[in-house]
Amino acid sequence: MFNRKRLFWATTALVGSLAAAGAASAQSTATQSVEDVVVTGQRGPRNIDGAIVAESVGKSRSTITQEFIETQAAGQTINEVLNLVPGMSFTNNDAYGSSGGNIRLHGFDGPRISQTFDGMPLNDSGNYSLYSNQQLDSELIGSASVNTGTTDVDSPTASASGGTINMSSIAVPTEFGGRIKASLGDSDFRRVFAQLNTGEVGPFGTRAWLAFSDQSYDKYKGLGDLNKTQYNFKIYQPIRGNGDFVSLAGHWNRNRNNNYADLQLQRNADGSASLANGVTWNSDFDTTYSLPTPCFDANKNPIAGSQCDNNSNRYWALRQNPSDTGNIRAQSRFTLRDNLIFTFDPSFQYTLATGGSGQFVLSETDRLIRGSKTTGGVDLNGDGDTLDSVRIHSTNNTHTQRYGISSSLIWKLSDTQTLRAAYTLDDARHRQTGMYGKIDFSNPTDPRFFDAFAGLRDKDHRIVNLDGYELRARDRLSYATLNQFAVEYAGRFLDDALRVNVGLRVPYFKREMNQNCYSQSKSSSVICTTETAVKQPDGTYKVGTRTQSYIAPYSREVKFDDVLPNVNVNWNFSGPHSVYASFAQSLTLPRTDNLYTVFFDAKGQITSPITAPEKTTTYDLGYRYQTGALIASANVWYTEFKNRIVSRYDQDLGVSFDSNVGDVKLYGFDSQVGWSPMEGLSLYATASYTDSEIANDYLDGTNLVKTGGKSLTETPDWTFGGRVQYETGPLQLGAQVKYTGERWVTDVNDLYTDAYTVVNADAKFDLGYFGYKNSNLALRVVNLFDEKYLGSISGATDATKATYAYRGPPRTIQATVTYAF
Repeated sequence: MFNRKRLFWATTALVGSLAAAGAASAQSTATQSVEDVVVTGQRGPRNIDGAIVAESVGKSRSTITQEFIETQAAGQTINEVLNLVPGMSFTNNDAYGSSGGNIRLHGFDGPRISQTFDGMPLNDSGNYSLYSNQQLDSELIGSASVNTGTTDVDSPTASASGGTINMSSIAVPTEFGGRIKASLGDSDFRRVFAQLNTGEVGPFGTRAWLAFSDQSYDKYKGLGDLNKTQYNFKIYQPIRGNGDFVSLAGHWNRNRNNNYADLQLQRNADGSASLANGVTWNSDFDTTYSLPTPCFDANKNPIAGSQCDNNSNRYWALRQNPSDTGNIRAQSRFTLRDNLIFTFDPSFQYTLATGGSGQFVLSETDRLIRGSKTTGGVDLNGDGDTLDSVRIHSTNNTHTQRYGISSSLIWKLSDTQTLRAAYTLDDARHRQTGMYGKIDFSNPTDPRFFDAFAGLRDKDHRIVNLDGYELRARDRLSYATLNQFAVEYAGRFLDDALRVNVGLRVPYFKREMNQNCYSQSKSSSVICTTETAVKQPDGTYKVGTRTQSYIAPYSREVKFDDVLPNVNVNWNFSGPHSVYASFAQSLTLPRTDNLYTVFFDAKGQITSPITAPEKTTTYDLGYRYQTGALIASANVWYTEFKNRIVSRYDQDLGVSFDSNVGDVKLYGFDSQVGWSPMEGLSLYATASYTDSEIANDYLDGTNLVKTGGKSLTETPDWTFGGRVQYETGPLQLGAQVKYTGERWVTDVNDLYTDAYTVVNADAKFDLGYFGYKNSNLALRVVNLFDEKYLGSISGATDATKATYAYRGPPRTIQATVTYAF
């Protein structure tokens, strides 16, 4: 299989980067440098067709490489590609990945899992969500690693109680070349990907790659399409010849997607979930839009000349979720002395995205429209009067500018031992607005948004009230800042058989909130208005004619800090046999968005029911057997999940907010094996079990939510995966399977979804057989047997509440031709 792997590296333009195969497993330049110093002479870890990689760290880590990623559907999100990794469960909302999905790792959801890209954090700086449809093109990911329950000592994260996912971009080849990929598939899928490698240029051996992709396809149900365009580059400058370097990379991603409708569920007699009455697998958003009808006065008499929009907010063309994201990231390593290394990885990120497709019907004489005036209105639809109620666009826009630094000073104590001091900065400016924008009704039965961001970019179609104020649903500015210090000792003993890592991470978090609208006391609701506000004796305000109490615009700050140890040991006790053990603590902060629920305390100060961070302590014990043809591992783990946060209603305070409701105990095991019994054949299998127990019931207002002794939602107990791949001559064939067990939909465990199994298949023909070197034709099938299943879930406390789920994507076929030069 060695010759076949060499051919693969050439095909994907990664020649000259064998050593980087190991680097891709680590989060940052410093973490990899520590591993390189301690494990001397390593030329890159063994792997079985990229589906499993030999690991030497003393904690549970699973890695896939580009060799395996390349067998999956073109344009696929990396989190779906990682779905075979033990402990991970990902539900993709469509076959190609552009509509996003939902992740669970050992029972923890996306906002509790840290995901990094070349060491740069990807979780949203406000709510810590992961957006899988905004990530790097899969062709440009050298490898991706999953750490279950642990972080690296320099992890730049406020949300890692469930573990980390680290991705690394491909290395820059030394030779000129490139490739062009064109794909067609079901749902009118069209995609082109192009990459150009400059090779070494100039007197210093500078080299770079540049890449572009564009894809579009129709929704597999309902009307609408999904479009994604991406630009990437990476420049690499080696320094001397001792491993020192400087690299600069850039990324830009543009998504313009129509949404899928989720499906309402109902409870069967046995507690299983099925589609609610009237809902089918192909149910989606409305395909027709009705003309407005006359409005009615208080006596229910029609008002002459008036127009009222009576449609719902479910018209397909007005259900969108656009985003623009980009980043610039650098990595560097400098040898200051023979035993002293400095690494410096700065980054900048830009995000402009919406919270969905906010829209509602607004009267042309609404109090927001009048502002401080008692009469009058604004003609929103241009018909010459102010008698109407008109549909408008108002979505939650988020504009983020984020700076980061990951730096380390590594002292090589000996050939087998190092000491590292690290500093990490993550500083995010999080601007959130919700402009009121007009909708284009030039075709009154087929409306469109003028601006996908509701007037943020299109000033001509913003809605302005009688006071000249641009109406908005929210207006706030947040700063999320992390200053983190860390130390780590790494060494090997007993003739390099015993590896020990001891680390300490000390993060200091600051959250600054600047609210520019009136906040309803003890609520997350706000009013952005120019209506008259009258101050009350208790310091709150009455705004306009509303009866609720509001707090005037304000600024406030909260801080969190902790000390998080991380210890792991790996003992290679006999040839291919090794055992490892780890202990790690991680945390997830309260989300910034939830800190905007405020009220006055007894001292008259603005406060909120601030919750303590969630904290996990994870213990891990595992065994590995690793040879050239067989790589296997198995581990048992136990996690103490403290200060679990849920949203509840506090009867005494009279406010709904996120709060700590108790602890959860989680435990299970993960196992995986990769085997190449003969040239051209590889087998991979994985099995995982996860069990969880919530410690306490909790009060939601006067309602006792009986969660004590129950399990976490959306977490399958059993998952199994497998892949078989065979290559003969120019033909490579592969098939893989993922079984996902039953999942609870509700907190009290009275509703669950059935288990399901999805099989994918792929085939590739090497066109070198016809003289087209390093080129190929590929055919890939997602959900080969067209399994009907419920994927991503939107649950509730119990089955009497409304619950929803997305349909898993149907069978989908894709063909790709790759031409390399």
